[in-house]
Amino acid sequence: MTHLRKMMLEELQLRNYAQNTIRHYLRAVEDFARHFNCSPDRLGPRHIREYQAELFKKRKLSANSVGQHLAALRFFYIKTLRKAWSLADTPYPKKTRHLPTILSREEVAQLLHAARTPGERILLMALYASGARNAELTHLKVSDIDSQRMVVHIRGGKGRKDRDVMLSPKLLVALRTHWRYYHRKSSTWLFPSNYRKDRPIDTKTVWYACQKAAQRAGLQKRVYPHLLRHCFATHLYEAGADLRAIQVLLGHEDLKDTLIYVHLAIQRLNATASPLDSLSINDQAIGEK
Repeated sequence: MTHLRKMMLEELQLRNYAQNTIRHYLRAVEDFARHFNCSPDRLGPRHIREYQAELFKKRKLSANSVGQHLAALRFFYIKTLRKAWSLADTPYPKKTRHLPTILSREEVAQLLHAARTPGERILLMALYASGARNAELTHLKVSDIDSQRMVVHIRGGKGRKDRDVMLSPKLLVALRTHWRYYHRKSSTWLFPSNYRKDRPIDTKTVWYACQKAAQRAGLQKRVYPHLLRHCFATHLYEAGADLRAIQVLLGHEDLKDTLIYVHLAIQRLNATASPLDSLSINDQAIGEK
């Protein structure tokens, strides 16, 4: 795998793929080769189909996860080995889309109050206030906080795209207090690592902060960093924000990715009357029948 891994890595880097994508693609191809105990350049469509069945039936992976593995293998065969790839022989599984369980505003407040430390509370506040992805949050720099224009610059987001989101006045006050308390003027990172100030905080730290705060708050729902991004968008839509504006704030390329929040906005759904309620019918008569 060493030579092939180097070749694939070069192809990914030449196309400026994100580090997370590079890491996932390399691991997927390595796992494929390990499964058959054979170099992947000696394997073909029959093996890919068998591997796909393994991911579904034995590992119980979702259709989305299996699709990501296939995308990695497709890149390897087409771009690295320059071989043909037949969609008929290796079809992509149909994606399933589940609606995430959203926290109410009251539950978000409970979560923030239950954070173990002021530092972890700031992380959760920043996720909810900006709608940033976990990796985007951890890579924010001090210079990305523009208090003059009251915006946060998110650089190199998904698809290596930059965008601006609103800077909450409450978040700004909390950040300034936190910054003064920890005297971190020597770091360029907004959330530097506790071990090395020249590196940002790890995304696992944010995961841990979410899970611990949810446990302390007694929330029965599963809480994770990306859920606060969903809450950010859903609560904005419930408050009357335009879908196009939410799309820009989230950095979605396609509006259809933003439409999920129409289904999640309970307040708007509850405010929409059923057509049954507009009918003039005798409730008592219905009961008697």
